[in-house]
Amino acid sequence: MSIRRTIIASAFLMLTMNTVICAQTAEVLADGIVRFDASLDAQINRRPSIAMVRQFESISDIDPASHALAPTFSTNDDGRFVAAIKIEPGTSLYGTGQVAGPLLRNGFVTETWNYDAFGYGLDAKNLYTSQPWVLAVREDGTAFGVLADTTERCEIDLRHGITFRAVGHSFPVIIIDRATPQLVMQGLAELTGTIAMPPRWAVGFHQCRYSYNPDSRVKEIADGFRSRSLPADVIWMDIDYMDQYRVFTFDDVQFPNPKELNAYLDSVGFSNVWMIDPGVKAEEGYFIYDSGTEHDAWTKKTDGTVFNGEVWPGVCVFPDYLNKDVRTWWAGLYKDFMSYDIDGVWNDMNEPAVFNSKTKTMPEDNIHDADPELGGPGTHARYHNVYGMQMIRATREGVIAANPNKRPFVLSRANYLGGHRYGATWTGDNSATWGHLDMSIPMSINLGLSGQPFVGPDIGGFAYNGDGELYARWMGFGTLFPFSRSHTAKGNIDKEPWSFTPEIEATCRRALERRYRLMPYIYTLFHESSQSGALIAMPTFFADPTDPALRSEDDSFLLGESLLVSAKVTPDSDRAAVLPKPIDGVAWAKFDFESFDGGRDSKDSDLPDLYIRPGSIIVTCPVTQYFGDRPDQRDEITLIVHLDGNGEAIGTLYEDAGDGMEYMMGEYLLTTFKASRDGEKVTVEVIEQEGKMTPPTRKITVRVVND
Repeated sequence: MSIRRTIIASAFLMLTMNTVICAQTAEVLADGIVRFDASLDAQINRRPSIAMVRQFESISDIDPASHALAPTFSTNDDGRFVAAIKIEPGTSLYGTGQVAGPLLRNGFVTETWNYDAFGYGLDAKNLYTSQPWVLAVREDGTAFGVLADTTERCEIDLRHGITFRAVGHSFPVIIIDRATPQLVMQGLAELTGTIAMPPRWAVGFHQCRYSYNPDSRVKEIADGFRSRSLPADVIWMDIDYMDQYRVFTFDDVQFPNPKELNAYLDSVGFSNVWMIDPGVKAEEGYFIYDSGTEHDAWTKKTDGTVFNGEVWPGVCVFPDYLNKDVRTWWAGLYKDFMSYDIDGVWNDMNEPAVFNSKTKTMPEDNIHDADPELGGPGTHARYHNVYGMQMIRATREGVIAANPNKRPFVLSRANYLGGHRYGATWTGDNSATWGHLDMSIPMSINLGLSGQPFVGPDIGGFAYNGDGELYARWMGFGTLFPFSRSHTAKGNIDKEPWSFTPEIEATCRRALERRYRLMPYIYTLFHESSQSGALIAMPTFFADPTDPALRSEDDSFLLGESLLVSAKVTPDSDRAAVLPKPIDGVAWAKFDFESFDGGRDSKDSDLPDLYIRPGSIIVTCPVTQYFGDRPDQRDEITLIVHLDGNGEAIGTLYEDAGDGMEYMMGEYLLTTFKASRDGEKVTVEVIEQEGKMTPPTRKITVRVVND
């Protein structure tokens, strides 16, 4: 269908919507998952879903009136299409993607429109990613989720129930209604897919700034970690490594030999990540610009000419990632780039950000030559929110093609619901303030509750300086997020763990050592997420969805179902987190690793308190400085056991090579441990093992904690 015919058809639907609104349809897609359309005509002309991992077909049709959560569809006087869902009193609302502020979203109005929001505040209506999704938890702990399946600018109004308002298009609404919020999130993963297992180094700690340059400074930072025994796995290269900010190039003076730099980093146990932006300098003779022009890769204006906008290199053109041929071209650029022994790629500025523009992005009437399976040609207004998602899709494909025997790692600033399939994300350009430290937990958790489990904030704050006390406190719990990276902006003070006082450096070391001791447990959580869509970091109320006291608790979070992280997010640590209630009379047990080794950190007030769930076994290991720093990192583990009321506990350990694709062919080991008490004796046994990997001979230590 031509663009003109599409616009005419859309206009016809808008004019006739009120006459067909009563004839909505409902289709069952899976157990507890129903898709609603405003009318049969809307169903027939429904656009392809970009959020979903595939185009789901109806299992059966049902009468919409028979579903208690059936939405009400209408059209506002301003032309916005509206879908509204009533909620019961006592229902708590979460999700809505990347939003500033508290975990509980009742009463908030947000908007899905990817936006370059440097130094955002609590009043920010929209940030860098878009997830038109709401998780609702009823008073009795049962839950449902609502997905507005539209890529366009969409208002999410949670002041009176759940209301979505989007421009011009009759979008479907998908409702997942299940017994628990965990099962609702599993349903979302059934629709939108799960993350792939990352390389194990990417689960380690990352150090970054805008920018570490020249290359000697990068080596200095790497040596600083190693000489001080501060565990870390990754150092990042921001845009100053490039030649005049031209993507896929290197500055001959500051980074004359990137392959040698990466070899040096590898020799001291560091992986590397390098930034690539979408803005390509419009300069004849620049090989990326010439190649893209030859491939007709650039996004066009309404008159068919190439759009130009200013970003870091100056006047730029922007690849049309909505088109398969353009994505294939872009992916091909990574073959030479990755040959410099580059390990991971960071796609930034991909909302896309455009300087000297009131909207901070390209005009909404620009045209994308989108693939038919994405919906066909359309305006940037329609595809803006998925521009970054399609960029990292192409990037991931290119990285895999360049290194087929390695697992890819891609980080993206902009994304859309379902984009977790292609890359991790973070909470954007936050600020070095106590307010942003406080927000970093609920922001990360709500992104997880919106389908993005591989997430975390810029530890220490990106904008502005902050101070050592703030940095130490942020490192204390920031090292326990799924994505754990310290990052700061150009012109700020140094923000490495040793940049402040010896006492702060010691706190940072303890925090980092905690992450690395927990690495077997955290890596197992990534495996579980890749299989079922389970969250890695989750809200504390997941411990007991029926407990109203936990519904707004966002000073703590669960790392997996077994470990509670209770952070100190105010300067005076004067706000007490609400803990889950005892289970069958057994309380969550407070513990710290170093109490087993002489109490070294038990009085460090900047570290969060850790609690283990009754009936749990958490598998830990000795401190490592990086992935691969011992000949066999599987040679020794410690099981931290907290018995339940029946004197039992259970836990799992997932192991594979840490990189490569062999795990997909069964080269892994999934071990289930069970602990049982018999009088004063606690026995631990392996009750199940799965996978082709040979179980190692290793030392196993058991530590039993009590409530």
